[in-house]
Amino acid sequence: MRLRHLFTEHPSSLGETYPEHMRASLGYAVPLLGASMAAFVHALFPFLFTTTASATVKRLYERMTRRCATCPSGRIHRPDLFARKPEPKAYEAGLVYEI
Repeated sequence: MRLRHLFTEHPSSLGETYPEHMRASLGYAVPLLGASMAAFVHALFPFLFTTTASATVKRLYERMTRRCATCPSGRIHRPDLFARKPEPKAYEAGLVYEI
């Protein structure tokens, strides 16, 4: 029974079954593998795949933060994955700031 718990505890905390969670996880792993390969090729040939890896990571980050925000359990399981609201601007319009 304990072995099964190892595979189901985390998915159930997200309101998912093991197969649902595996599918979602592979939905991140496969594009990340492609992004990794594109970044490797880009390292050798800088004129190829100039935005592939970064665009993939941005797209996956957006998907992940949407998924976390709508997690059926309503539990914040990974608060570090949530997009933070932008800080209010620390300057006033019309003033000239010099550094």
